[in-house]
Amino acid sequence: MARFDTNRSAEMEVFVRVVDLGGFTQAARKLRLTPSGVSKLMSRLEARLGSRLVTRTTRKLTLTEEGQAFYQRAVRILAEMDEAEREAASGATPRGRLTVNSNIPFGMLHLMPLIPRFLEEHPDVTLDLMLTDTTIDLMQERADVAIRVGPLRASRLVARKLGTSRMVVVGAPDYVARCGTPKTPADLTAHRGIGWTFPRIRGGWPFRRGDRTEEAMPPPVARASDGEAARRLCLGGVGLARLALFHIGPDIESGRLVPVLQGYNPGDREDIHAVYVGHTAPLPARVRAFIDFLAEHVRVSDPTLKRAGDVWKLVG
Repeated sequence: MARFDTNRSAEMEVFVRVVDLGGFTQAARKLRLTPSGVSKLMSRLEARLGSRLVTRTTRKLTLTEEGQAFYQRAVRILAEMDEAEREAASGATPRGRLTVNSNIPFGMLHLMPLIPRFLEEHPDVTLDLMLTDTTIDLMQERADVAIRVGPLRASRLVARKLGTSRMVVVGAPDYVARCGTPKTPADLTAHRGIGWTFPRIRGGWPFRRGDRTEEAMPPPVARASDGEAARRLCLGGVGLARLALFHIGPDIESGRLVPVLQGYNPGDREDIHAVYVGHTAPLPARVRAFIDFLAEHVRVSDPTLKRAGDVWKLVG
């Protein structure tokens, strides 16, 4: 039975702050406590649980396996406590800070135009929007919702599909005029490519040859940290890139980018999901409202490319 003189929520808050900020001194400063006070609270927590949660050295603080599991639960519990207090005080009206993470292309093209309407419909919500192509940990970053494009890794997150998009290899017209149009995937070795500064699940670009799929890609002469940067490099004639149609469809229709090797395109798609933590408790009203809003208003179709003479058009 829990002791009534044990402030477990305060211990959780201290523990989470220590982990998030990377040390006792930083957590003490944030919580307006002394480092010795934080150390005593941590020691008391570990003694009560009978488990070591962190391994401390002069330079680094590392979570043990038990500490990692407790951290994830503690983050969730503290968030639920905050939400319970807000809803008890104000009912189930969406309110409070909503933290959303999105990759840059989707955020710029599909999310940003919708934000004014969402905030107008929910005036008690304040939004923290982070655009990055780096996959974040929702628990550690305290994010409510993340937009993920591509395959989802196995996790305890809940995913709601927002759309899907085909992939296509493209180049700027002036690049194709200078370097020629590759006729087969093997020709890519003589071309210039645009790669990524972060690791991708797939090593090369997939191409269909008969009943099998093989991988090939041009040697990268530039690498980008996000899809929008890769698009702009491609528009500038730096090299060929493989990007999603939801991102570059208007560039193709306007002639700013030209598809190549479409006869070898395997037709693979990248699904777009909104992911969030939601297995064990009701969603906060602000998160549920945002997820429902996205499902209603986001329109990402899965078009195909058709060529009419020298012009490519998106169909469907």
